[in-house]
Amino acid sequence: MIRVLLADDQALVRAGFRLIVDAEPDMEVVGEAADGSEVVEQASATNPDVVLMDVRMPNLDGIEATRRLLASGDGPRVLMLTTFDLDEYVIDAFRAGASGFLLKTAPPDQLVGAVRTVHSGEALLAPASTRRLIEQFARQSGAAPALDELTARERDVLRLLARGLTNAEIASELVVEPSTVKSHVASVLAKLDLRDRVQAVVFAYESGLVRAGVS
Repeated sequence: MIRVLLADDQALVRAGFRLIVDAEPDMEVVGEAADGSEVVEQASATNPDVVLMDVRMPNLDGIEATRRLLASGDGPRVLMLTTFDLDEYVIDAFRAGASGFLLKTAPPDQLVGAVRTVHSGEALLAPASTRRLIEQFARQSGAAPALDELTARERDVLRLLARGLTNAEIASELVVEPSTVKSHVASVLAKLDLRDRVQAVVFAYESGLVRAGVS
């Protein structure tokens, strides 16, 4: 059973999400929060697997709440909720450790699919706007993380991962087994101290390994 915590300052939005989540046989809503401070408290009390986190909330916004939830390194997966597909705060949420983001207007099947995706340990990179946003902010950041820790093959894997390819697609591109790609991805995350694939994509753009508009 996937334990879900709902975090949104609008009661009607939370009620709608609760109906969708509780209708799934493998999910249950374990708590609700109307602001970031409540999220941190509720997460401690209910131990959720996934938090549906609104980006903008009073008292403590979703980004800072995410940062606090994941500070210990073993917190829940966080799926950010936003009204706009190019929300300027989403990149900060990724840096805080969020595993993906979803529009509040997404249909119910996308919502439950997103919850299952992040719960399984994958990052939700499906919206093309996600990668456009990462490209935009990476160009502005001026950061240049070192790539020296990675082998040549690990750089190849990271480059393809940043293009949004799945493990199977990367394996086909490099003519290796998917299990080999999975090992490379795990090694990249460990060496660079990254939480998941979203943070790996951010790193790839910030380091200059991948550039906007270049395949």
